[in-house]
Amino acid sequence: MQTKQWSLHDAKNKFSAVVDAAKQGKAQVITRRGVPSAVVLSMEEFEKFQRYEASKAPSFIDHLLSMPTDDGEFERVDVRLRDFE
Repeated sequence: MQTKQWSLHDAKNKFSAVVDAAKQGKAQVITRRGVPSAVVLSMEEFEKFQRYEASKAPSFIDHLLSMPTDDGEFERVDVRLRDFE
């Protein structure tokens, strides 16, 4: 995927061109004072990225199964309850 860099000023002035280029599958990098600050992607590329991120995330079941099964030994505390009226 080719990328093009736009200064923030140019991107604001030519936003339609930025979006059109992104729709063609080319990521558009927006810079602020020469430092990359944002990226404009096509919806298709964004959805691919979301699917990729979702596939990396462990499921809740994976999280539960990764918990240690041995709770270890704990000393029992002798607590005397007070009377309640």
